Amino acid sequence: MPDRPYTLLSCSMSMDGYLGDASGGRLQLSNAADFDRVDAERATCDAILVGAATIRNDNPRLLVRSPGRRAERVARGCPPSPTKVTVTTGADLDAGAAFFDAGDSEKLVYCDSGKVDEAARRLGYVATVVDAGTPVHLRWVTEDLHARGVRRLMVEGGGSVLTQLLTDDLADELQLVVAPLFVGDSRGRRFVGDGGFPWSASRRASLVEVRHIGDVALLRYALSPRFGEQPVEGLS
Repeated sequence: MPDRPYTLLSCSMSMDGYLGDASGGRLQLSNAADFDRVDAERATCDAILVGAATIRNDNPRLLVRSPGRRAERVARGCPPSPTKVTVTTGADLDAGAAFFDAGDSEKLVYCDSGKVDEAARRLGYVATVVDAGTPVHLRWVTEDLHARGVRRLMVEGGGSVLTQLLTDDLADELQLVVAPLFVGDSRGRRFVGDGGFPWSASRRASLVEVRHIGDVALLRYALSPRFGEQPVEGLS
């Protein structure tokens, strides 16, 4: 049996590869139809992971939005929305952020050992703080999530987390949406940073689907032999 969840990476970027601009705020790259597609993917997952910078920059709620999908999950014995997961090295997170405040799903904060006490003081009443060692390795995080019963993990950013998962060959699927705009500012947040990626000129990733969704394009890549593994039993 695999020792980590099936890991689906999901993000939207500009045509020049940016997740956001230099303003520090959220740049809307997708559209209503694609948001609904992402909502359907969320509904199939046990947990959603984002980096601490994404919480600070975008203040995401990370909930299943559709009442019908939430009701379907509850009818099958699941919480209305997946567990929320974040990773932090500095514990610089606001307990009032939507990640913690919105919804009643479980929240897990994987934290560098040196900041665990601080994170517990700041966040212990709104989340479970997990000592993830020094430095935090995402392989260990995914293995711990698997031990907690997470079998399907959706990762929605940001660039640092996506880079680490990809360079460590921990992703099974990438759903990449390209928006019809340019950011044109190197101070913006990139889709990924520098690293030794397994996919290169000598090992190309497998493009399995291209879908037109309004004014954006969805590119779906198979990144491991596990690609296409079905959601856990009981989820749609």
